[in-house]
Amino acid sequence: MDHERLSNGEITKDALQDTVEAAATAVGTVATVVTGAVRDVARAVGTFGTEVFEIRESVRRARRDADE
Repeated sequence: MDHERLSNGEITKDALQDTVEAAATAVGTVATVVTGAVRDVARAVGTFGTEVFEIRESVRRARRDADE
């Protein structure tokens, strides 16, 4: 049988390529997690702001009703 042998340069190139691909996948995964976290925080802060506005409006109505 005639086996094709890989040169040290090709082995090194393949290892480097695999490392870069793994790093890119890890960075993509982290970016997805961070993006989701930022979105969730923005949504929570927005919901809190809406609740504050609703509470403030309820206080105004209650004061107006108390004055009548």
